[in-house]
Formats: sequence, structure tokens, C-alpha cells
Amino acid sequence: MTSVVRLVDLRETPLDVAEVVAALDDDASGGLTLFVGRVRDHDGGKDVDGLDYSAHPTALERMREVCERIAASYDVHGVAAVHRVGTLAIGDVAVIVATASAHRGVAFDASRALIDTLKAEVPIWKHQRFGDGTEEWVGTP
Repeated sequence: MTSVVRLVDLRETPLDVAEVVAALDDDASGGLTLFVGRVRDHDGGKDVDGLDYSAHPTALERMREVCERIAASYDVHGVAAVHRVGTLAIGDVAVIVATASAHRGVAFDASRALIDTLKAEVPIWKHQRFGDGTEEWVGTP
């Protein structure tokens, strides 16, 4: 039996949607939902020039724990989550989460819970650089 949690990683290299979809491929899943978080060019009314993501040494373990919790809480066949660290430009993919289930409703609910819980609980911090020369840390304790 294949584990329900199929892919969990932190990477300094670009993320690949096709890899995430392939990781959740199985004949029993009628629905696969995918969330792709990208670096946008604005935040809080300011122009964003770019950002850096930093992760605590426990972040990958915490990501896996969140994925396992989502897998146990929803009737899903597969769970995947990958997040970038390092310097990202506008338009770069920062995070991809996905779940697969027999039915779309469960997959949608599980994917929303997955991204919301990852953002709330995993120690990954965003350092934004703004066009006006200011900067801001997001997600730090």
C-alpha cells in the first residue's frame, strides 16, 4: 500500500506542478485539487520587488506532520506539499499543495485545510522587498 502522504519537500529550485500531479496519480481518485501560490507584485498597497523565504530547521518535519494530519482527517488517497526557500522573483511559484480523493468536494476541502494549516503552523518566513525601499518580514513569531 502506498502512503497517503506522497510528496513533502522544501526546495531552493523551481517547483513543478507536473511532479505534484504525478505524485498523486492513482486510478481510485476522481478528484485532484491543486493550489499554486505565486509571488505577486504587490502587498498591502505597496509594490513588491521580490522576496526571500527562510525555513526553520524543523520546517520540513512540521510540513510532514501537517500533511499526515490532513490525510488522517479527510478521506483522501494522496497528499502533497512542496515549498520554495531562497530568493524568488515576481511570478515564481512559492508553494504547491494538492490532495486526491474519490470525490472533488473532499479534495477541495482537504486542499484548503492543507494550505491554511501549513501557513499557520509551519515555520517558513517571508522577507518582502518593496519598490519604495522598505522591507517586511511576514510569518515570524
